[in-house]
Amino acid sequence: MAEISFDDFLKVDVRVGTITQVEPFPEARKPAYKLYVDFGPKIGERKSSAQVTHHYTAEELVGRQVAAVVNFPPKQIGPFRSEILVLGFPDAGGEVVMIEPNRPVPNGGRLF
Repeated sequence: MAEISFDDFLKVDVRVGTITQVEPFPEARKPAYKLYVDFGPKIGERKSSAQVTHHYTAEELVGRQVAAVVNFPPKQIGPFRSEILVLGFPDAGGEVVMIEPNRPVPNGGRLF
């Protein structure tokens, strides 16, 4: 993999937000939820399609803080417009485990 500069890293705006609402996304090709994430007053609420149904129920996602890229252009996924990319790592079976802070932090905080 090619090395990047610190300036390249700064171009990716990764923020923390709290999931406020989760809806099923039956139209998605792979099992997914529609997530609504609050990034605080400067960024506001953004939405994302996330393939996290293997490890998380909709009920346990509400109130959870997650990391997401907030400066990608929106992407149309079927009838849903995804505005952010919620970040995660694959487990041993390739299923998504979301990245989240291990202590509560203010919504909108930027990764550094």
